[in-house]
Amino acid sequence: MERSLGQRLVAEFVGAFALVFIGVGAIISTQAGGALVTVALAHGLAIGTMVSAVGHISGGHFNPAITIGAWVTQRIKLPDAVAYIVVQLLGATAGAGLIRLAVPRRIWEVVQLGLPVVVSGPEGRVISTGQAVLIEGVLTFFLVWVVFATAFDPEGSFGKIAGLAIGFVIAMDIMMGGPFTGAAMNPARSFGPALVAGNWADHWIYWLGPVAGGLVAALLYDSIFIRQRAVVADDMEMESEMESEMESEMESAPPEPPRPSESEG
Repeated sequence: MERSLGQRLVAEFVGAFALVFIGVGAIISTQAGGALVTVALAHGLAIGTMVSAVGHISGGHFNPAITIGAWVTQRIKLPDAVAYIVVQLLGATAGAGLIRLAVPRRIWEVVQLGLPVVVSGPEGRVISTGQAVLIEGVLTFFLVWVVFATAFDPEGSFGKIAGLAIGFVIAMDIMMGGPFTGAAMNPARSFGPALVAGNWADHWIYWLGPVAGGLVAALLYDSIFIRQRAVVADDMEMESEMESEMESEMESAPPEPPRPSESEG
């Protein structure tokens, strides 16, 4: 059943809200000390649960990088895509704002309200901003690739495993990229805490990397698998129609008159 835009926007808001509230909450509660697996699972479970719950309503984007990929591959109209991104940012901001109200300042300040940051050491940055963009781009490539394969592909496994694979890839990505960039993979995940905490350091990285990586994944998967399959199906349908027309012509053609034999001549 086709859902109204309002229903879809509510679903996107709640999904982005859950991601930030649970993800940031896990970082704060563990103080990011030796708890990478916990933080990764918290983010993965939040998204996996929300995709399973409301994916059939809005598609379960919760991420501007996914929405932009869906728009570029013509799976969502531009006005709807803009509305999706706005409510994703609002949901993320609400999640960060509520966790700030729920937790004492001295606790959340230690981890900058769970804001994704480029890792640095006593001598400065451990990785460059270019390397940070690359890591975020590759991690988001994996995420969007799995979203297209499980949720957007008509022959994907969305109806069977729902958000399981999507939650897994988020947890997998954080286990790798968390120590380097925070592994946001989602501009909204960075935007909400940045706005509430008032810290915009390197914020552009968490737009450029995820959007670029997501676009590459969306265009590749769509062109290689979905559109190619549609072209093959169209060709097969055309061949079938041509065969049917030939058979119909042969059946409707008048029978040839018998040829006179030589003896009759």
